[in-house]
Amino acid sequence: MLTLDVEYDCDFDLFGIVSSSREHTLAWTLNTALRLRLVKQQDLIYDLLSRGRLVISNYLHATETLSLRLLRNRSVDPSALKKPFLAPDIKEYDYLLQVSNGTGSLAGDELLARLTELPAVQYACQFDPNSLKFKENLLF
Repeated sequence: MLTLDVEYDCDFDLFGIVSSSREHTLAWTLNTALRLRLVKQQDLIYDLLSRGRLVISNYLHATETLSLRLLRNRSVDPSALKKPFLAPDIKEYDYLLQVSNGTGSLAGDELLARLTELPAVQYACQFDPNSLKFKENLLF
């Protein structure tokens, strides 16, 4: 039996956010503080065959050069999965912020500093997405 082993390279910055805020409130807070226009998109649905499915809430801000996504880390629908998370290896984080081509105040340490200053954010951390076991869940 042959198996296809594919290795993905994630070329975006990834931030984990701990926040007790509802997703629309956090999106509004990020829009105001970072001068974004995060807009609610259709939920992402991952059908995991016989194990169940994940329904992930998804907000997007996109320009010609920048793409920024706010993703809820936990499935919004009840799930039969033991770990109903988009990124189970960092399940302590309520939300994930994925930034492609971020520059200046929307990149790396500067963005992390701005996130941690927000009252709606209890804690934030930057991750190397390539180090995550379930990184393919973050590719759209």
